[in-house]
Amino acid sequence: MTHQFSRRTWLRGAGVTMALPWMESLPVWGDEPAKSSKPGSQAPVRLGVLFAGNGFHAGHWWAKGAGSKIELGKVLEPVAEFREKMTFVGGLYNEQALKGNIHSSQTGNILSGAALAPGGDIVSGTSFDQVIAQQYGRSTRVSSLVLGCERSNPGIHKNYSMLYSSHISWSSPTTPTPLELYPALAFDRLFKNRVQKGEQSVLDAVLGEASRFRRKVSRRDRQKLDEYLNSVREVEQRISRAGQKGELQGWKPTLDKPNIPRPPEGIPQNIADHAKLMCDIVVLAFQTDMTRVCTLKLNNDHSYLQFPHLGVEVGHHELSHSDRGKQSPDWLKVNHFFMEQYAYIARKLDAIQEGDRTALDNSMLMMCSSMMSGIHDATQLPVVLLGGGGGKLKTGRVLDYHGKPNRKMCSLYLSLMEKCGVRMTAFGDSTAKLAEV
Repeated sequence: MTHQFSRRTWLRGAGVTMALPWMESLPVWGDEPAKSSKPGSQAPVRLGVLFAGNGFHAGHWWAKGAGSKIELGKVLEPVAEFREKMTFVGGLYNEQALKGNIHSSQTGNILSGAALAPGGDIVSGTSFDQVIAQQYGRSTRVSSLVLGCERSNPGIHKNYSMLYSSHISWSSPTTPTPLELYPALAFDRLFKNRVQKGEQSVLDAVLGEASRFRRKVSRRDRQKLDEYLNSVREVEQRISRAGQKGELQGWKPTLDKPNIPRPPEGIPQNIADHAKLMCDIVVLAFQTDMTRVCTLKLNNDHSYLQFPHLGVEVGHHELSHSDRGKQSPDWLKVNHFFMEQYAYIARKLDAIQEGDRTALDNSMLMMCSSMMSGIHDATQLPVVLLGGGGGKLKTGRVLDYHGKPNRKMCSLYLSLMEKCGVRMTAFGDSTAKLAEV
């Protein structure tokens, strides 16, 4: 079969450009691979960073063993199915975060290791996801996608700006990367040529070209194309329904009708719906290679978000302070909620075949928080990775850096950046990679 397609394969319609997923019968990611190349070896490496504020239940964040026999603490149960595709990293810390010992001073530099300016000034450091985006991301339509499920906090808390608690991704030391809260606008940024509210479905705009394209690929790729287009349609439909529900995020109604104004159109009114939509958009972004760098902040640090869908009535920040070695069922429920979003992305990526690997195999998904628990313990940070980085990251391992001379978060970032082709001799407070990563 002879194909007359460009290096990237796109479907185009009125005001819409849609990239297609990896297909075995087309050289989508680059030139035709050499005969010695394994199928899927041309697929790109993706980086996904997920963040949950206020930490996790410290007594249940642990892992031991190797491969399929890795044992996990209760917090990590939602990702148990990915033991063999997991790299659990214990004992890392961010030295600059120890200076203020409050939420904002521990979060604004979680991905940069930079010193934060106090007194209400805004000075941090370029985060490692944006360093990758500024180099590696230049080959995609969107250099990076930075999403969030909770609005930024205003004001100052104990001499540090609350902007630090609300942003983990920084495009420069003085510029937090714009955070997209609206699923519809995030979707439009990936697929529409102009980011605006449009009445025409993205799929409707490209269906004609999609039908013509379908006739030119293999049977297996036709099935993959159909599954992909169906997933795009599903996300579109859920976005259109997202602003039509009457309940308010973080609030359990006690009246027949809300007694406050209806929130703005387009933001899901339930945190579970909002998070799932954002997770689906991350998967679509990676699947289409619209971007290879995604950052998803599930909530703010110092967040007072509530979780009525879990039957938890206590705000997240207050709940996190119950973590003092006690069994806290509600705290574990909320921990599981955040880890389930992480597992959801991994599961969907692992179902996408890219030659002899899956999209998860070609990704590095990191879940982290800026403290181990809500009692502000930043002497060690919760970090876990899923995915193989295109075969560059050995998985099924538990790495423990407690007591080791190099246990800096920025050392991990140097290792991950190198797997995306971004090689640096120093980053943040580190001048050495983690040799085992």
